[in-house]
Amino acid sequence: MQFGCIYYFCRMKIQKITYRLDNAGMTASTLCAIHCAAVPLLITVLPLWGLEFLAAGWVELMMIGIALLIGSLSLGMSFMHHKKILPLLILLLGFSMIAAGHLPVLKVSEAIVVPAGGLTIAAAHLINWRFTRCTVHKH
Repeated sequence: MQFGCIYYFCRMKIQKITYRLDNAGMTASTLCAIHCAAVPLLITVLPLWGLEFLAAGWVELMMIGIALLIGSLSLGMSFMHHKKILPLLILLLGFSMIAAGHLPVLKVSEAIVVPAGGLTIAAAHLINWRFTRCTVHKH
């Protein structure tokens, strides 16, 4: 009986951590998608607002890195409990879209493919959040 309570407590704690990571991941991925879609349109007015740094390559790399770190942690920890690979595959698809959008061949469609990749990553977090929420109630 004691082991069951400890196990349930640990599961609840991991659910709380992954819930927060999924929320952060959805937020970061959505902001990344907005950034990638808006910067090409606003690149001429960003210096007027003092926000020219948003068009710098390091900002985009930092956003991708944060999304990768949060996604790997959240979905990796959650996978150990719900054992569903779908969120991981969708996360991989999202990062593949972002990588493909940065290829010289697809430069024309970068403004479409990269934001779509960010939204795909946000969808992976949403699906993962739902799977994690559902598995906690199973005993």
